[in-house]
Amino acid sequence: MKRERLQEITQKYSGLRIGLVGDICLDRYFEIDPKLQEISIETNLPVHNVTRIRCQPGGAGTILNNLVALGIGSIHPVSIVGQDGEGYELRRSLEKLKGVDLSGIIETPQRATFTYSKPLLMHRGKAPEELNRLDVKNWTPTPELLQGQVIEQLRAVAEKVDALILLDQVELPETGVLTKRVLESVREFTSDRPDFLILADSRRSLRGYPKVSLKMNEAELSALARSEGKMDPADAIQKALLLSEEYGHYVFVTMAEHGMIGAFQREVERVSALPLRGQIDIVGAGDSVTANLAAGLAAGAGLKEALQLAQLAASIVIHQLGTTGTASVKQLAELLVGSPFLED
Repeated sequence: MKRERLQEITQKYSGLRIGLVGDICLDRYFEIDPKLQEISIETNLPVHNVTRIRCQPGGAGTILNNLVALGIGSIHPVSIVGQDGEGYELRRSLEKLKGVDLSGIIETPQRATFTYSKPLLMHRGKAPEELNRLDVKNWTPTPELLQGQVIEQLRAVAEKVDALILLDQVELPETGVLTKRVLESVREFTSDRPDFLILADSRRSLRGYPKVSLKMNEAELSALARSEGKMDPADAIQKALLLSEEYGHYVFVTMAEHGMIGAFQREVERVSALPLRGQIDIVGAGDSVTANLAAGLAAGAGLKEALQLAQLAASIVIHQLGTTGTASVKQLAELLVGSPFLED
């Protein structure tokens, strides 16, 4: 990719409108100073003293953060947030983000705010050490009334955006935003808009999703294709091509150190992973890929160009330690220089 081409694509970002439907959660980081460790008088157990608390949107909110970092003109999330303290913190974090329309966020006492609490031992001169995470999730099906509200907001957003991202973050089916009923509503309006860009990603499985563009990792492709054993890049390319022909849309597969594959009907591209530049933290890399694929394609990037943008972003994010990072257009441009993706 030439630097001029990167600029041509990314300068369109400020005019883009992108919708995001999924499970936005609260990421809470508790920074612990190990030098301040005490022993509880009551339990005789170690006490970790927190010296700083950081809150930011997580889950689908990580995609949101990346879209904001890219300078997308307007972002329209659709999600469910509890009427609790975590929901208050999440809403406060979302309100700080530029260009985000919060009218699609549904607040309700019927659900707990999906929350990841991440204790971090902070060592001088070293990467933070993450301790056991504390999660707050919903373990019952999403009420029908809330599903209806999600569908109403989803349809409204789909009418005014250039692209739509779907992210299912929950591990227990039917307990999050993207239930079968909500996905069926997507299936209904996509039949009337076959060229509308919708990019879907699911922590559990994309099996049963409507015919939209799909993004997954190697293990998820293997499960979706019902393959056994480890999949090599050549096999992944063939299966991605078959899926793309079946769905009629893009299929993207991340393969860690083996790079990334993209297929669109009969076209296929593969880009390499970029060399490591120090310690890494892979949390959030997949979401940065999703955000950059959607933004690039919506701005007119070709298949290979979208893959390169996503791979640049992932490389930037994995080198941000102790946080779920993002990649800006400036960072993408800086990393492109000297990378194997740069063309004279």
